[in-house]
Order: sequence, then structure tokens, then C-alpha cells
Amino acid sequence: MEFEWDAEKNKINIKKHGIAFEMAAKVFLDDKRIERYDAEHSSIDEHRYKTIGMVNKVLTVIYTERKTAIRIISARLAEQEEIDEYYKNYEFR
Repeated sequence: MEFEWDAEKNKINIKKHGIAFEMAAKVFLDDKRIERYDAEHSSIDEHRYKTIGMVNKVLTVIYTERKTAIRIISARLAEQEEIDEYYKNYEFR
């Protein structure tokens, strides 16, 4: 699985959320992760997705799929509602 991101956006994300995209990419290794289509932030030209998964802590990663890679848009610590959803679904997998 290939990953890409905007280097400047990565710096901004680190300052804002304390999460580097290099770390965020590891969420895709979590076979218990939850993936959702993000209709609210998608457009005709770009479909966005939200994944909630574990990388030391539960993270939420927003991304889009490109032809050859997953492009990470943002990453942050999951909110409590997302953490609860992750653990609830984790029990059934």
C-alpha cells in the first residue's frame, strides 16, 4: 500500500493535532479499523473517507484514494464517540 501527502499539510497537522502523517499511515495496518465514506466532505472530483483505527491510541484519519496511492488529508486523536464506536465494533470482529 502506497501513501502520499502534502508536506506542508503534514507540518500543519503536526502543529494542530500532534500527529504526523507517517504515523497516521500505520492506521491502515489495523485489521480492526473502521472505514466510512465521508459524504459531507466529498465532491464530484474527490471522494473522501474516514478511518478509525489503533496506532498506540485510537486515531481518525481522513484520506482519499488516488490511482496509485492513498493520499492522507488529515489525522487526529479520535473523539470519544469515535473511540466508543471503535471498541464496540472491535468486540464483534
